[in-house]
Amino acid sequence: MWEAFRNGGSYDLRTRNRVRDDPFSGRVWGPERHVKARAVALLLLNGPPALPGRVAALKLNGVQIIGTLNLSGGTVTPYVELNNCRFEGEVLLPECRVTTVRMVNCSIPRVEAARLQTEGDLHLPRCRIARGIRLTDAHIGTDLLLNEAVIRADRKGRSIAADGLSVAQDLQAELIESYGEVSLRAATVGVTLSLRGSRLVNPEGRRALNAPQLTVERTLYMTAAAVSPGTTETTTPPYGTNYNAGTPARGTRVQPFVCEGGLRLDDGRFGDAVDFQSARFVMRDYQELSLRRVQTPELRFLGERPERGRVVLSGARVVNLVDMSTSWPGPGGLAMGGFSYDNLIPRGLFPLARRLEWVTAATPEYAPEPYERLATVLRNSGEDADAREVLLAKQRRRRETLPPAGKLWGVLQDVTVAYGYRPGRAALWMAVLWAMGALAFSHYDPQPIKADEHPDWNASLYALDLLVPVINLGQDGYWKLHGGWQWVSAVLIVLGWILATTVAAGASRLLRRG
Repeated sequence: MWEAFRNGGSYDLRTRNRVRDDPFSGRVWGPERHVKARAVALLLLNGPPALPGRVAALKLNGVQIIGTLNLSGGTVTPYVELNNCRFEGEVLLPECRVTTVRMVNCSIPRVEAARLQTEGDLHLPRCRIARGIRLTDAHIGTDLLLNEAVIRADRKGRSIAADGLSVAQDLQAELIESYGEVSLRAATVGVTLSLRGSRLVNPEGRRALNAPQLTVERTLYMTAAAVSPGTTETTTPPYGTNYNAGTPARGTRVQPFVCEGGLRLDDGRFGDAVDFQSARFVMRDYQELSLRRVQTPELRFLGERPERGRVVLSGARVVNLVDMSTSWPGPGGLAMGGFSYDNLIPRGLFPLARRLEWVTAATPEYAPEPYERLATVLRNSGEDADAREVLLAKQRRRRETLPPAGKLWGVLQDVTVAYGYRPGRAALWMAVLWAMGALAFSHYDPQPIKADEHPDWNASLYALDLLVPVINLGQDGYWKLHGGWQWVSAVLIVLGWILATTVAAGASRLLRRG
């Protein structure tokens, strides 16, 4: 191992028997494959110089490291690559400075790396870590790769504790299995964060992913991953994963992103998009998919409909909302007070009736803002008729909250002129009432109030004068009405005011839009 280190070569103790070399099997590795952790630490911290023309590097394969590998606070300059190894004790890297560390397909009790600083990558693909990873306030110089790792919880219930983590480029955690809470509070990722095809399991806890104030400069992917056959034995990135955004090749296995437990991305900032395509959320009634106050140019809500729990978008700000009608939960499962979006880009059939059900599901108690936001977006996209339908639906929802007199008045406005959102109906009612009034008064010969001060009797103009408020056509106020004709006159006046006020309200809304 000493000479391999100086030469930059690999110290390989594998037997070339696949079963015996499996670091996750229960087979005992004999002392011929053992290396003391103290010897490894000595090489990394105070190793001999490289041979002339060579670069010193620690490359171990099929080795069992005995004891706890403790590099706390040290500076490791050689390149480190450990493949198919077993660790008897924890790997301790807190406040350590390293260049690049790769541990691939290794069995590790725990990785403790708070405030770790790397110049290059930190790779832990296909590792099995029994008691979690701690990367609190760590700084990764380029990429952090955890693809296909299986990580179980520590004594606090967290599988990955990485609050304040900073990754300069990509954080790839594709096809991982996490049993516990993944904590990424106030973490920063310089390019993309990919959880494609991963399974986050924490059904008894509150959250499977807890990442408030997460910042991702490009895109957060919680989508399906396509795994091509014959790639799972690679020891270089992407370590067996092969994401295919289009139609997967024949024989390719597609694995969705699954989250069993709550997911929290409150106050997150995402430079390009948050993508939930084909995602599956399995939650308890008290758990949430929380996107409160998230800001992103595009939200792709294209996963499966959550059967339980809630989706919360309160205060989120999105430019493009890409969604499907089958992705949103039903009544009581959605909250989006203050949710702002500029464009709707539905995938598949998403008729207006289903969109109104979407708003209704988010407002178990009447709130005008979601209706007004939807109407504004539809109007800005040129769909004025749909925008009017949304505002009409808002008025009908509001009517449910009014006292009996208000409800009666609302029903009357709805039946007559649809709250002014259908002005053609108002014109039709005015014409019908005018015709009925003119026909009725044509059978009546009233007496003038003053014999020498009155115009000629005109039943049609008199009916119109009663029906249209404010405007004086020179008929009303000159004739005496008796008995039932007074009631006919009163009905025309009242109905005229109702129609006029609702039409005026509709006209004012039209002028405001203009």
